[in-house]
Amino acid sequence: MILYLHGFRSSSLSAKSQLMQQAMANRGLSHAFAGPNLPVSPRQAIELALATAHQLCQGRDVHQLTVIGSSLGGYYATWLANEMGCKAVLVNPCIYAARDLSTQLGPMTCFHSDEPFELKAEHIKELAELFVPAIRHPEKFFLLARMTDEVLDWREMQHRYAGAKQLIIPGGDHGFSDFEEYIPQVLDFALNN
Repeated sequence: MILYLHGFRSSSLSAKSQLMQQAMANRGLSHAFAGPNLPVSPRQAIELALATAHQLCQGRDVHQLTVIGSSLGGYYATWLANEMGCKAVLVNPCIYAARDLSTQLGPMTCFHSDEPFELKAEHIKELAELFVPAIRHPEKFFLLARMTDEVLDWREMQHRYAGAKQLIIPGGDHGFSDFEEYIPQVLDFALNN
C-alpha cells in the first residue's frame, strides 16, 4: 500500500504522483494507492493523510503501508511514518518546513490548477507543531535527494535521515524531473518487507 503526499502548491496531478499511480496500476495494485489533494492547512493536511492511510490499510497491518512524500509532502510523510510506524520514501524532503515556508506568506496559486490560496502565519505555527525531533526507526526511511536541488539543501536531508537508506544523486532539480528512473527502487523498498 502506498500513500503519496505531494509538495507545497502541488496536487495529485503532479508528475510524481501520476507516475506512482501508473506504476501501481501496472502491477494491478490501483486499489493499494492513494494520492489525495492536501489542503493548505498543515493540520488539515495531516488529518486527511491520516484518514487516507487508515482507509488504505482497512484492517491490514500498518507496516505494509509506505508513505511517499515529495518536498513538503516529505515533511508530512516523516511525521506520519514516525507516528504510525510504517515506512516512508522521501523525495527532496523539506526538513525545516516552518523556517522555509515562513518566507512564502501571502496569496498565491496552485501549480496545476491556478486555484488561489493563502499561506498564513497560523499555517507556519501548524508546521512547527508537526516537526519530529527524533526519528524513531530510521531504517524504515528511504531518502532520495538531489545535490543540485535549487530549493532545499541536500546536506540537511542527509543529516536528518542518518541511519536511513539514502540515495544522494549529483545533478537534478527540486522537482526530481527524472523520478521515473527511480520508481523501481522506490517500489522495491515500499512493497517488500
